[in-house]
Amino acid sequence: MVPSGVVLLTDRLVASGPLDLVVARAVAGGVRWVVLREKDLPRVERLALAGDLRAILADVGGTLIVAGPDPLDGDAVHLPAAGPYPPSTHTVVGRSCHDRAELARLTTEHYATISPVYPTRTKPGYGPPLRPDGLRNLIQVSGVPVLALGGVETPEQVNACVRAGAAGVAVLGALMRAEDPTETATTLTRAFKEAVAPSSRRGSQVPTSQSATKEGT
Repeated sequence: MVPSGVVLLTDRLVASGPLDLVVARAVAGGVRWVVLREKDLPRVERLALAGDLRAILADVGGTLIVAGPDPLDGDAVHLPAAGPYPPSTHTVVGRSCHDRAELARLTTEHYATISPVYPTRTKPGYGPPLRPDGLRNLIQVSGVPVLALGGVETPEQVNACVRAGAAGVAVLGALMRAEDPTETATTLTRAFKEAVAPSSRRGSQVPTSQSATKEGT
């Protein structure tokens, strides 16, 4: 089980409304994978929030991934590039990566994020951005499916990331800040589905391993 499509990363500090409501609206627009960040919250509050978000996702067969090594009573985590290594055994384990060296350190992870692909308002000055060509170069040496992260806000950017070989796109600001998260999620999800459609893939340079992942979406 590997994240694909449009994956939502949470940030209640920039959200356009209560976090659970924004997530629910994004889920209504087609999001099926959510990464809970909010690492500054006390564990008890984060645990309660994880329960609320899992309930929202359960209605559509979605999955909550928790950023950090503590799965908060779940079984899916996303770990930073710095560690821990090797990762604990969970149903889904992801890792943040930014270059070939970090990708080469992966062991039993199921997927990785690669960032930043584009300039991002969430982390100004973060980079330099890889752009689709840089993303493609890293995907070609990755042993696991990759999510494109950083500044992905438009259908054109989603399309470019998929054509570079990404199994999905991880989106924070475009969904958290959206006036209408459902509409934005619908637009980005539609762009992903169109990008992975056979007619769109014809002639694109997508690695075989990534193609298999997308076709199962």
